Amino acid sequence: MLMDRERIAALIPHSGAMCLLDSVESWDDERIACLATSHRSPANPLLREGRLGVACGVEYAAQAMALHAALNARSADRPGRGYLASLRSVTFARDRLDTVQESLAIKATCLHRETDRAIYEFAVRDQDRDLLRGRAVVVFEPATP
Repeated sequence: MLMDRERIAALIPHSGAMCLLDSVESWDDERIACLATSHRSPANPLLREGRLGVACGVEYAAQAMALHAALNARSADRPGRGYLASLRSVTFARDRLDTVQESLAIKATCLHRETDRAIYEFAVRDQDRDLLRGRAVVVFEPATP
């Protein structure tokens, strides 16, 4: 493990129970791989009527993308807060995440990056298969000095 939940929460705009990632297993300029167990928590803030729909996996991926951007930020071109501008080719392999017994493996790969935007490919997996995957465009606010 390269980074724990406490350090992750210090780098992304999500805190408390809304910080869904537990650890960073690897990262470089193009990729990040994280693990999460919060999908099994009864205190998960994304639960609705006791269920965590698979579409909530997009939030797990978005947090991995936000973390990747923060880890790769350079002082001169540090992006500000990022927002999901669009999702493309998102596919779901099951209905729910809360029934997955294993840790979730969240992977994001930056396919293209500019100062104010990035395109990522992402996947959320259990031990054996993709649970969801897709592509996202993230738009960044200008950094504040």
